Amino acid sequence: MRHNILIPTDFSENAWSAAKYAIELYANEPCTFYFSHAWTFLNLGSRTYISPEYVDPLKDEAKKQLAELKKQAKKETSNSEHKFETIFGLGSLEDTIQYAIKKQKIDLVVMGTKGATGAKKVLFGSNTVAAINKVRLCPFLLVPSNYEYEVPENICFPTKLNRFYNEELLPLKKIAELHNSKIKIFHIKVKDKITTKQTKNLEQLKSYFVNDVYDVNWKPKSGKKEQAITEFIEEKNINILTMINYKHSFVANLIKEPIIKKMGFHSRIPFLVIPSVD
Repeated sequence: MRHNILIPTDFSENAWSAAKYAIELYANEPCTFYFSHAWTFLNLGSRTYISPEYVDPLKDEAKKQLAELKKQAKKETSNSEHKFETIFGLGSLEDTIQYAIKKQKIDLVVMGTKGATGAKKVLFGSNTVAAINKVRLCPFLLVPSNYEYEVPENICFPTKLNRFYNEELLPLKKIAELHNSKIKIFHIKVKDKITTKQTKNLEQLKSYFVNDVYDVNWKPKSGKKEQAITEFIEEKNINILTMINYKHSFVANLIKEPIIKKMGFHSRIPFLVIPSVD
Protein backbone atom coordinates (compact mmCIF):
# COMPACT_ATOMS: atom_id res chain seq x y z
CA MET A 1 0.00 0.00 0.00
CA ARG A 2 1.32 3.41 -0.97
CA HIS A 3 1.33 6.10 1.73
CA ASN A 4 0.67 9.74 0.89
CA ILE A 5 2.55 12.05 3.25
CA LEU A 6 2.19 15.83 3.28
CA ILE A 7 5.13 17.92 4.53
CA PRO A 8 4.32 21.65 4.75
CA THR A 9 7.48 23.75 4.56
CA ASP A 10 8.62 27.32 5.06
CA PHE A 11 12.14 26.28 3.98
CA SER A 12 13.46 26.50 7.55
CA GLU A 13 15.80 24.01 9.21
CA ASN A 14 12.90 23.12 11.45
CA ALA A 15 10.77 22.07 8.47
CA TRP A 16 13.67 20.16 6.92
CA SER A 17 14.16 18.19 10.16
CA ALA A 18 10.53 17.10 9.94
CA ALA A 19 10.98 16.09 6.31
CA LYS A 20 14.01 13.94 7.10
CA TYR A 21 12.13 12.30 9.96
CA ALA A 22 9.22 11.43 7.66
CA ILE A 23 11.52 9.93 5.04
CA GLU A 24 13.26 7.75 7.64
CA LEU A 25 10.01 6.75 9.34
CA TYR A 26 8.73 5.42 6.01
CA ALA A 27 12.15 4.25 4.79
CA ASN A 28 10.92 0.80 3.78
CA GLU A 29 7.46 1.76 2.53
CA PRO A 30 6.16 2.86 -0.88
CA CYS A 31 5.43 6.56 -0.36
CA THR A 32 4.65 9.75 -2.14
CA PHE A 33 5.89 12.76 -0.19
CA TYR A 34 4.23 16.05 -1.03
CA PHE A 35 6.17 19.18 -0.08
CA SER A 36 3.71 22.05 0.17
CA HIS A 37 4.42 25.74 0.55
CA ALA A 38 1.74 28.31 1.32
CA TRP A 39 2.80 31.57 -0.30
CA THR A 40 1.26 34.84 0.87
CA PHE A 41 2.32 38.42 0.37
CA LEU A 42 1.86 40.38 3.59
CA ASN A 43 0.54 43.47 1.81
CA LEU A 44 -2.10 41.70 -0.26
CA GLY A 45 -4.80 43.24 1.94
CA SER A 46 -3.45 46.73 1.44
CA ARG A 47 -5.17 49.22 -0.85
CA THR A 48 -1.78 50.24 -2.16
CA TYR A 49 -1.16 48.92 -5.67
CA ILE A 50 1.64 46.37 -5.78
CA SER A 51 3.28 45.92 -9.14
CA PRO A 52 3.47 42.36 -10.55
CA GLU A 53 7.11 43.15 -11.32
CA TYR A 54 7.67 43.17 -7.57
CA VAL A 55 5.44 40.27 -6.52
CA ASP A 56 6.15 37.77 -9.30
CA PRO A 57 9.88 37.40 -8.58
CA LEU A 58 9.04 36.63 -4.94
CA LYS A 59 6.67 33.87 -6.01
CA ASP A 60 9.20 32.54 -8.51
CA GLU A 61 11.87 32.39 -5.80
CA ALA A 62 9.56 30.40 -3.52
CA LYS A 63 8.78 27.97 -6.36
CA LYS A 64 12.51 27.60 -7.01
CA GLN A 65 13.13 26.79 -3.34
CA LEU A 66 10.37 24.19 -3.47
CA ALA A 67 11.98 22.53 -6.49
CA GLU A 68 15.39 22.53 -4.78
CA LEU A 69 13.83 20.96 -1.69
CA LYS A 70 12.45 18.15 -3.84
CA LYS A 71 15.93 17.47 -5.23
CA GLN A 72 17.44 17.53 -1.76
CA ALA A 73 14.84 15.08 -0.45
CA LYS A 74 15.57 12.60 -3.24
CA LYS A 75 19.15 12.39 -1.99
CA GLU A 76 17.93 11.36 1.47
CA THR A 77 16.42 8.06 0.37
CA SER A 78 17.58 4.85 -1.29
CA ASN A 79 14.03 3.53 -1.69
CA SER A 80 13.03 3.51 -5.37
CA GLU A 81 9.41 3.48 -4.24
CA HIS A 82 9.78 6.93 -2.71
CA LYS A 83 8.27 9.62 -4.94
CA PHE A 84 8.42 13.36 -4.31
CA GLU A 85 5.99 16.02 -5.49
CA THR A 86 5.52 19.72 -4.76
CA ILE A 87 2.45 21.83 -4.09
CA PHE A 88 2.64 25.62 -4.35
CA GLY A 89 -0.36 27.23 -2.67
CA LEU A 90 -1.54 30.83 -2.73
CA GLY A 91 -3.19 31.61 0.58
CA SER A 92 -3.05 30.51 4.18
CA LEU A 93 -1.18 27.50 5.50
CA GLU A 94 -4.40 25.89 6.72
CA ASP A 95 -6.16 26.28 3.37
CA THR A 96 -3.16 24.89 1.49
CA ILE A 97 -2.98 21.87 3.81
CA GLN A 98 -6.72 21.28 3.57
CA TYR A 99 -6.65 21.44 -0.22
CA ALA A 100 -3.72 19.00 -0.42
CA ILE A 101 -5.35 16.50 1.93
CA LYS A 102 -8.49 16.36 -0.20
CA LYS A 103 -6.75 16.49 -3.59
CA GLN A 104 -3.99 13.94 -2.89
CA LYS A 105 -5.78 11.73 -0.33
CA ILE A 106 -3.15 12.47 2.31
CA ASP A 107 -2.72 9.92 5.12
CA LEU A 108 -0.52 11.97 7.43
CA VAL A 109 0.71 15.55 7.75
CA VAL A 110 4.25 15.86 9.13
CA MET A 111 5.25 19.27 10.48
CA GLY A 112 8.18 20.68 12.38
CA THR A 113 7.69 22.46 15.66
CA LYS A 114 10.22 24.47 17.60
CA GLY A 115 9.14 23.06 20.95
CA ALA A 116 8.89 24.83 24.31
CA THR A 117 11.48 27.56 24.18
CA GLY A 118 11.77 31.22 25.05
CA ALA A 119 10.35 33.36 27.80
CA LYS A 120 6.72 32.67 26.90
CA LYS A 121 7.23 28.91 26.72
CA VAL A 122 5.21 28.50 23.54
CA LEU A 123 4.89 24.77 23.04
CA PHE A 124 4.05 24.80 19.33
CA GLY A 125 4.37 27.57 16.76
CA SER A 126 1.27 29.61 15.97
CA ASN A 127 1.05 28.20 12.42
CA THR A 128 1.15 24.64 13.76
CA VAL A 129 -1.55 25.33 16.32
CA ALA A 130 -3.79 27.00 13.74
CA ALA A 131 -3.39 24.08 11.33
CA ILE A 132 -4.19 21.44 13.97
CA ASN A 133 -7.26 23.32 15.17
CA LYS A 134 -8.68 24.13 11.74
CA VAL A 135 -7.70 21.11 9.65
CA ARG A 136 -9.30 18.02 11.15
CA LEU A 137 -9.24 15.78 8.08
CA CYS A 138 -6.24 13.63 8.99
CA PRO A 139 -3.62 13.17 11.74
CA PHE A 140 -0.62 15.45 12.27
CA LEU A 141 2.81 14.23 13.34
CA LEU A 142 4.69 17.10 14.99
CA VAL A 143 8.47 16.74 15.02
CA PRO A 144 10.60 18.82 17.45
CA SER A 145 13.35 20.92 15.96
CA ASN A 146 16.68 19.10 15.50
CA TYR A 147 15.17 15.81 16.65
CA GLU A 148 17.50 12.93 15.74
CA TYR A 149 15.55 10.06 14.23
CA GLU A 150 15.10 6.97 16.38
CA VAL A 151 13.22 3.85 15.33
CA PRO A 152 9.89 4.19 17.19
CA GLU A 153 10.13 1.08 19.34
CA ASN A 154 7.67 2.46 21.90
CA ILE A 155 4.59 4.58 21.21
CA CYS A 156 2.68 5.99 24.17
CA PHE A 157 -1.09 6.43 24.17
CA PRO A 158 -2.29 8.14 27.39
CA THR A 159 -6.00 7.70 28.03
CA LYS A 160 -8.56 8.38 30.75
CA LEU A 161 -10.50 5.32 29.53
CA ASN A 162 -13.66 7.41 29.56
CA ARG A 163 -14.45 6.79 25.89
CA PHE A 164 -15.21 3.86 23.66
CA TYR A 165 -12.46 3.95 21.04
CA ASN A 166 -12.99 2.79 17.52
CA GLU A 167 -11.41 3.38 14.09
CA GLU A 168 -10.13 6.80 15.16
CA LEU A 169 -7.09 4.93 16.49
CA LEU A 170 -6.28 3.55 13.05
CA PRO A 171 -3.51 6.15 12.42
CA LEU A 172 -1.79 4.93 15.60
CA LYS A 173 -2.02 1.32 14.46
CA LYS A 174 -0.65 2.15 11.02
CA ILE A 175 2.41 3.94 12.38
CA ALA A 176 3.04 1.15 14.91
CA GLU A 177 2.94 -1.41 12.10
CA LEU A 178 5.72 0.38 10.21
CA HIS A 179 8.36 -0.83 12.68
CA ASN A 180 6.42 -3.32 14.80
CA SER A 181 6.37 -0.73 17.57
CA LYS A 182 4.98 -1.53 21.00
CA ILE A 183 1.89 0.51 21.86
CA LYS A 184 2.01 1.49 25.51
CA ILE A 185 -1.46 2.30 26.80
CA PHE A 186 -0.98 4.63 29.75
CA HIS A 187 -3.54 5.42 32.45
CA ILE A 188 -2.91 7.67 35.43
CA LYS A 189 -4.70 5.80 38.21
CA VAL A 190 -4.21 2.64 40.25
CA LYS A 191 -5.50 -0.41 38.38
CA ASP A 192 -8.03 -1.54 40.98
CA LYS A 193 -9.53 1.97 41.28
CA ILE A 194 -11.04 2.27 37.79
CA THR A 195 -14.80 2.30 37.27
CA THR A 196 -16.91 -0.33 35.56
CA LYS A 197 -17.21 1.91 32.50
CA GLN A 198 -13.44 2.38 32.35
CA THR A 199 -12.92 -1.37 32.69
CA LYS A 200 -15.23 -2.02 29.72
CA ASN A 201 -13.47 0.63 27.65
CA LEU A 202 -10.10 -0.89 28.49
CA GLU A 203 -11.26 -4.33 27.40
CA GLN A 204 -12.51 -2.86 24.14
CA LEU A 205 -9.14 -1.13 23.67
CA LYS A 206 -7.30 -4.40 24.23
CA SER A 207 -9.56 -6.08 21.70
CA TYR A 208 -8.84 -3.36 19.15
CA PHE A 209 -5.09 -3.86 19.55
CA VAL A 210 -5.30 -7.66 19.73
CA ASN A 211 -3.17 -8.06 16.58
CA ASP A 212 -0.64 -5.45 17.67
CA VAL A 213 2.16 -5.45 20.20
CA TYR A 214 0.90 -3.56 23.25
CA ASP A 215 0.85 -3.43 27.03
CA VAL A 216 -1.11 -1.50 29.66
CA ASN A 217 0.71 0.76 32.10
CA TRP A 218 -0.60 2.28 35.33
CA LYS A 219 0.65 5.19 37.38
CA PRO A 220 -0.86 6.42 40.67
CA LYS A 221 -2.21 9.95 40.39
CA SER A 222 0.10 12.44 42.07
CA GLY A 223 0.94 15.91 40.86
CA LYS A 224 0.16 17.26 37.41
CA LYS A 225 -0.94 15.08 34.52
CA GLU A 226 1.62 16.76 32.25
CA GLN A 227 4.46 15.81 34.58
CA ALA A 228 3.23 12.21 34.84
CA ILE A 229 3.28 11.87 31.05
CA THR A 230 6.74 13.43 30.82
CA GLU A 231 8.09 11.03 33.46
CA PHE A 232 6.54 8.05 31.70
CA ILE A 233 8.12 9.10 28.40
CA GLU A 234 11.54 9.16 30.04
CA GLU A 235 11.10 5.97 32.08
CA LYS A 236 9.87 3.85 29.16
CA ASN A 237 12.00 5.37 26.39
CA ILE A 238 8.94 6.49 24.45
CA ASN A 239 9.67 7.53 20.86
CA ILE A 240 6.26 8.90 19.82
CA LEU A 241 3.49 10.34 21.97
CA THR A 242 -0.07 9.93 20.64
CA MET A 243 -3.22 11.77 21.67
CA ILE A 244 -6.70 12.33 20.24
CA ASN A 245 -7.74 15.95 19.84
CA TYR A 246 -11.25 16.03 21.31
CA LYS A 247 -12.94 19.33 22.02
CA HIS A 248 -12.04 20.55 25.51
CA SER A 249 -9.63 17.64 25.92
CA PHE A 250 -6.16 17.67 27.46
CA VAL A 251 -4.50 17.88 24.07
CA ALA A 252 -6.86 20.69 23.01
CA ASN A 253 -5.80 22.69 26.05
CA LEU A 254 -2.17 21.71 25.55
CA ILE A 255 -1.89 23.40 22.16
CA LYS A 256 -3.62 26.63 23.09
CA GLU A 257 -1.77 29.87 22.40
CA PRO A 258 0.12 31.87 23.37
CA ILE A 259 1.39 30.60 26.70
CA ILE A 260 1.44 27.06 28.01
CA LYS A 261 0.75 27.52 31.71
CA LYS A 262 1.23 23.91 32.76
CA MET A 263 4.79 23.41 31.65
CA GLY A 264 5.45 20.00 33.17
CA PHE A 265 5.01 18.69 29.63
CA HIS A 266 7.59 19.37 26.94
CA SER A 267 7.61 18.30 23.32
CA ARG A 268 10.90 16.40 23.27
CA ILE A 269 9.69 13.60 20.99
CA PRO A 270 7.40 13.46 17.95
CA PHE A 271 3.77 14.04 18.86
CA LEU A 272 1.00 12.32 16.86
CA VAL A 273 -2.25 14.32 17.10
CA ILE A 274 -5.30 12.43 15.83
CA PRO A 275 -8.50 14.40 15.13
CA SER A 276 -11.59 13.14 16.93
CA VAL A 277 -14.46 11.70 14.92
CA ASP A 278 -17.15 13.41 17.00
